[in-house]
Amino acid sequence: MRVGTVKEVKNHEYRVGLTPESARELAAHGHEVWVETGAGQGIGATDADYRAAGALIKDAAAEVFAACEMIVKVKEPQAAERAMLREGQILYTYLHLAPDPEQTADLVKSGVTAIAYETVTGPGNTLPLLKPMSQVAGRMSIQAGATALEKAHGGRGVLLGGVPGVLPGRVLVIGGGVVGFNAAQMAVGLGADVTILDRDPEVLERLGTHFESRAKTRFSNRANIEQMICEAELVIGAVLIPGAAAPKLVTRDMLKCMKPGAVLVDVAIDQGGCFETSRATTHADPTYVVDGVVHYCVANMPGAVARTSTYALNNVTLPHALRIADMGWQAALKANPHLANGLNVHAGKVTYEAVARELGYAFTPVADVLG
Repeated sequence: MRVGTVKEVKNHEYRVGLTPESARELAAHGHEVWVETGAGQGIGATDADYRAAGALIKDAAAEVFAACEMIVKVKEPQAAERAMLREGQILYTYLHLAPDPEQTADLVKSGVTAIAYETVTGPGNTLPLLKPMSQVAGRMSIQAGATALEKAHGGRGVLLGGVPGVLPGRVLVIGGGVVGFNAAQMAVGLGADVTILDRDPEVLERLGTHFESRAKTRFSNRANIEQMICEAELVIGAVLIPGAAAPKLVTRDMLKCMKPGAVLVDVAIDQGGCFETSRATTHADPTYVVDGVVHYCVANMPGAVARTSTYALNNVTLPHALRIADMGWQAALKANPHLANGLNVHAGKVTYEAVARELGYAFTPVADVLG
């Protein structure tokens, strides 16, 4: 199979779909790998590195899109990229379709077979292709929030860890999954006063056992959210419903009681955000203020640490890429139900139920597509 990767064009996105090492693995399996020139620049990988791995370097993304049977990316295809997709082509990348009707419509129209990293599952209903980026984003959320809290960046002027004689900053983490756990771990490490909210008693028990007295846990309901955000200097939105739009757990009315210069970091922004006042921002202009509260809603947070993120991502995406290239997408999905859960769009049909429900499409089960 001819497999291609292109330079990401989303604002300040420096990751790349295939590392030179991944290209080498694909080439070793007998596949032809096409790479747009400069695609790996953001992770320090040169065209020469890709050539040494057995890849062919192409001058423009259009060449790669036109000739390759499978496109491996990181972020969802932007409008100009979607215009280059064609019927029967395989697109393997993050998609986050539920809050993005324009992208969904374009993918449906193109006839492409779109497999989304974020809905590929693993044993125990885990999301192994989302996990490493959730780990990165969770850890980065505290770094970003701590910076936004600085007075020069519009924040309250609070040091999360405090100093002797001055109380530490209060951090509220809404959601105790991978993002929330990693955010809490970083905040605790800085010495902040950390509280984690979640609705799953097993998650709360696991968090309590891990953090012991270093972080507090509470059941997530409207009353507890309202109370805790009034006390917090930094709130991390870390909720996830796989494939679906994130629930709006913090309303604009709730902001009224927050401290001026407090910070909201919405890690759920890829799925539409879990704060009512959230709107996607970029690394170039990451924050804005609503009712005196600083909002950080960058939709590709891990792109800022591109090398770490790309290698972590390739560790989990490459095995499925090899499986698809070796077997063909239909046989690969038939053989692996977890990979089959990643199919979101095929030949003009929406094949992921949460996306179809959110955006008003007829739902076509993957089993029907695979016959």
